[in-house]
Amino acid sequence: MEEKTYKIIEESGIHARPASLIVKEASKFSSNIELEYNGKSVNLKSIMGIMGLGLSKNAEVVIKVDGSDEKEAIQALDELLQKEGLAE
Repeated sequence: MEEKTYKIIEESGIHARPASLIVKEASKFSSNIELEYNGKSVNLKSIMGIMGLGLSKNAEVVIKVDGSDEKEAIQALDELLQKEGLAE
């Protein structure tokens, strides 16, 4: 299992456009990918799950990846979050 903690830095948090980018990237992998925030865990391949968390600026989230391509998945998601300026 791979796991990484992030702090949301995007001023408007994670809204529809960035959430769709994250889901699109996560869906490329066969591993189970979860996002944890405030005691809740959602499938990172579900836009409704992500949107339901209401992630705002400064929110601390944990991405957990478990599966055959977990290392590639966590690296790709990390690169996306950094490149888009969503989280650090």
